[in-house]
Amino acid sequence: MTELLGWLSSAILVATLAKQVHKQWKEGTSEGVSRWLFVGQIAASTGFTIYSALVGNPVFVATNAILLGSGVLGLLIVLRHRRRDRRARALGRSPGAPPSARTA
Repeated sequence: MTELLGWLSSAILVATLAKQVHKQWKEGTSEGVSRWLFVGQIAASTGFTIYSALVGNPVFVATNAILLGSGVLGLLIVLRHRRRDRRARALGRSPGAPPSARTA
């Protein structure tokens, strides 16, 4: 029962963060999202993954490894959006607009 509680809690946490990263990607904007959020998540998840492996807890190894991947993906999306917005400003376009609005 203890392991099941751990895996269920892990699934909820991972689903919540995955939903946020998916929303950020789907909406085509990272407005209001700090890249430092993901830098911190990457650092913490790396440490927690190593710690979890050292203490032999497979629930937390899996969870933190997935969170590490989520942090890397989130950071890449933020950086991509910021680069796109800089290009749009340089071309006199509205930054942060969805792609269809930028090309109209």
